[in-house]
Amino acid sequence: MSLPAAFHEIAKRVNNWGRWGEDDERGTLNLITDEVVREAAGAVRSGLRVPLALELRQDGVQTGLIPGRVNPLHTMVQINQELFGPGTVATSDDVVTFGLQAGTHWDALTHVSHSGRIYNGRPAASITPHGRSEFSGIDKARHIVSRGVLLDVARAKGVERLPGDHAVTPEDLDEAAEFGGVRVRAGDIVLVRTGQVQVYRAGDKHAYGYPSPGLSVRTPEWFHARDVAAVANDTLTFEIFPPEIEDLWLPVHALHLVEMGMLQGQNWNLEELSTACAQERRYAFLLAAMPEPFAGATGTPVAPVAVL
Repeated sequence: MSLPAAFHEIAKRVNNWGRWGEDDERGTLNLITDEVVREAAGAVRSGLRVPLALELRQDGVQTGLIPGRVNPLHTMVQINQELFGPGTVATSDDVVTFGLQAGTHWDALTHVSHSGRIYNGRPAASITPHGRSEFSGIDKARHIVSRGVLLDVARAKGVERLPGDHAVTPEDLDEAAEFGGVRVRAGDIVLVRTGQVQVYRAGDKHAYGYPSPGLSVRTPEWFHARDVAAVANDTLTFEIFPPEIEDLWLPVHALHLVEMGMLQGQNWNLEELSTACAQERRYAFLLAAMPEPFAGATGTPVAPVAVL
């Protein structure tokens, strides 16, 4: 089944292929310039640091909905072992096997493809079964530091959590920006809070994933018009799930990652940040969200920190 004409029409309007050159592999991260970072540093006032990552744990957010995306399997390989003889310094080591997108993470531009293409028009076949993408792997997305903006859609509507069938629209984003007294500008990283992560934190990870509020297929044009560098939210699926258009699965993923070349993040814990921003009456901050540079990977765990 081919993607509908309405999808391709949006794709044409948000497409960034060639915008930063035919060889570009970073997409909208190019919008985070030195000047943007200098201005982002000016958003720090109190110095309050807010962590935004969920704990990586064996009983984490993954339920098997996405095949192969396993929660961390944590094993000790040595415990208090005196490597250099009795009475010497002892060491403990552990190993972990897990899906790179199992917890709080960034999707690389190669995470999805459509119509046989990935970002900048390269062939989807450049993603090989040998553990790496030839182009636009997550290792190309270094030093992600910029001004972060929290669009607290749930708080702006006066609710703790959006209902599972709520598709976050451009109008919702405008409402949240006005509520926070903030204007989204070029190079910003936008964090969209729905409150859905509360369901996971309450112990029901199945209900956390489905049904879930999330971004509408109408929102990529909103981000494109404002030259947003990256977007993350507090849900498992990022976009509304089940989809708002029948049988059109993951269209926002395709528009962001393939057409725009814009990283997106899932499973970010925005609850403490929501409280902090409300208390300080400031919804812009310095955001550090460096990916682990797995060569050629289609995603990576991240432990973001907002500094207010």
